Amino acid sequence: MSSSRTGIVSASCCGVVFLLLACGASAQGTSSDVAGAFATGKYRNLFSEDGHSKREINAKVNAAYEQLFHGDGKTQAIAFDAGSNQNGPLIYVTDWANHDARTEGMSYGMMIAVQLDKKAEFDGIWNWAKTYMYISDPKAPSYQYFAWSCKTDGTHNAEGAAPDGESYFAMALLFAANRWPGGKGIYDYHAEAEKLLTAMVHREVITAPGKFNPHSVGPMMNADPPMILFVPEVSPKPFTDPSYHLPAFYELWARWGPEADRAFWAKAAETSRAFFVKTTNPQTGLAPSYADFDGSPHINRFPQSGEFGYDAWRTASNWSVDWSWWHKAPEEQALSDRIQAFFESQGIDKYGPVYSLDGKDMGATPGLTHEDHPAGLAGTNAVAGLAATDKVRARKFTESLWNTPIPAGENRYYDGLLYLMSLMHASGEFRVWGPKSN
Repeated sequence: MSSSRTGIVSASCCGVVFLLLACGASAQGTSSDVAGAFATGKYRNLFSEDGHSKREINAKVNAAYEQLFHGDGKTQAIAFDAGSNQNGPLIYVTDWANHDARTEGMSYGMMIAVQLDKKAEFDGIWNWAKTYMYISDPKAPSYQYFAWSCKTDGTHNAEGAAPDGESYFAMALLFAANRWPGGKGIYDYHAEAEKLLTAMVHREVITAPGKFNPHSVGPMMNADPPMILFVPEVSPKPFTDPSYHLPAFYELWARWGPEADRAFWAKAAETSRAFFVKTTNPQTGLAPSYADFDGSPHINRFPQSGEFGYDAWRTASNWSVDWSWWHKAPEEQALSDRIQAFFESQGIDKYGPVYSLDGKDMGATPGLTHEDHPAGLAGTNAVAGLAATDKVRARKFTESLWNTPIPAGENRYYDGLLYLMSLMHASGEFRVWGPKSN
């Protein structure tokens, strides 16, 4: 939940080649898998295609990681040591501008760490999340989920959960189980991922009394259509966030997740691919921040709910990585061409953060710190090049990201995380980590 950028404060709310026939992978790829990186083990390096050397590319990714995770605490870093407990060191990732730790940033931090083989950082972030964010009270409505926002001392700002965080937690844990097997306790990554994935689909509704109305929380996944919810709170009209849809991950959960739910996750991947087409504007390719299940913008009290806002930056990256890994939905290529064509028309190094779906520049949200040309959006637009068919135009976005400095100062949290993960996607260093062969 990138509420750090939208201003929402809600009470509810580089790798080795994947082994296709790895021991323990219990589902076979279909014939449509054969061209994607999951099957071939070949991940496009957009920077290399644009003429940059491997040495230069590695240096750029490493510099971004070092600055954001180990840089100056006042102006550069978003990750901080927080002592230790019986499970070892503790690390939190903070939204610097709002002085809190969010499941969004914590889970992104874990994904970055597992992709870059930073086990100490991965374990420290996971330990902090389990220690302070995890809801362990069986009577609590958000039982088995994670409080989406905490103070940096671990005190909860909200008891609600944000499903984007749980999704990245689960995927990062499964990759960690495959990269670093054999852990115990909270570091039995596979067991932790299975518990979380099961809760996301099957958690029973738990209701707690409230001053005016009871507070009820259920699964994070809608059953029919199988689609991720914006929040798991029970409501008369549930809705979704297009940027939460991660079909590239769902395909892996359909292979490695709890056996009883593998068909569900396969169907969820298909549903998300069709949803991307429905929810994006047919001329601009822009997706709304929040949407109903039919793809239409969900208009509610939140700022930018029906606009292409800060959450929505991530949507193009999600469908483009899905195409890169799986090659199952050619429509995703058309979507990438469409959104890159739109932002090229706005000035490839000039466009702002928020637009109406039909392409009107809405400026930034009043009262928020912002950049006129945000690094996070420059990153996700470059990742769209993984699916784009117009290679000449896609390279302009690749080079724009290459020339974007590492975010620092007030905007370094959300922009910085998207920037770093975009560098990793664009350099082929964000990969599927499958079960190791015996």
